[in-house]
Amino acid sequence: MKLVRYGQPGQEKPGLIDAQGALRDLSGVVADIDTAAIAPAELARLAKLDPASLPRVDGVVRYGCPVNGVGKIVCVGLNYADHAAESGLPVPAEPVLFLKPSSSLSGPNDPVIIPRGSVKTDWEVELGVVIGKKASYVEESEAMDYVAGYTVVNDVSEREYQIERGGQWDKGKGCDTFAPVGPWLVTRDEVADPQNLDMWLEVNGHRFQNGSTRTMVFGVKTLVSYISRFMSLMPGDIISTGTPPGVGLGQKPPVYLKAGDEMRLGIAGLGEQRQALRAWSRAE
Repeated sequence: MKLVRYGQPGQEKPGLIDAQGALRDLSGVVADIDTAAIAPAELARLAKLDPASLPRVDGVVRYGCPVNGVGKIVCVGLNYADHAAESGLPVPAEPVLFLKPSSSLSGPNDPVIIPRGSVKTDWEVELGVVIGKKASYVEESEAMDYVAGYTVVNDVSEREYQIERGGQWDKGKGCDTFAPVGPWLVTRDEVADPQNLDMWLEVNGHRFQNGSTRTMVFGVKTLVSYISRFMSLMPGDIISTGTPPGVGLGQKPPVYLKAGDEMRLGIAGLGEQRQALRAWSRAE
């Protein structure tokens, strides 16, 4: 299934995308696509529905983050060897972890706001793994049982804040709108191999990133198991699994985002995102 939340911010309704690509309303079946709706038993119930029996929603709609109630976004740094090289850093012996706050979440096509004073806002297309049930000290052989599905994440980053301002990476990763997620939550059964997904990102029509999850250093099973040793992964949590090469920091000379730019990105089978860049203002 491809599960969505559609409507204006704070007023999103649950829906699904049928086999023909049409949006169907799920409001009569579930209250929201939230942590309860993505539990294994509930996903199994939703999978038995006939999409044709659900009301069709026509016209242009806004998509929100496909899961309501995301507690935390656990990000994995330098998880593609070629991205580590372009960043001038060694391939890590163990996964590098940092967190994005839930306040950074936004819809897949919502504007991205360049923070006040930013000079190095950058892009990163990433595979997002959505957790469906509590995971604590999970064995790698059982890790996939805890995955509800997958989504597209743009791990927007401010490189000056991240690298040059001291301390941890989080300050360059957690700005408002720095975690566009969606458009869909694609359930695990629809993704035959999460380690074989092509991914790409363009800025103003120029393709900067063109990679594949095949080149991950640490795969999805490893990451779910590894992270669960250090913190409980809760339903609705998202693991953002790292980015392939082609980020702005890695260009020669580096290229950074500015107001008026447009990002477009996607992952095979998981949909596409499109974001316009806006300068920060007090109205934001």
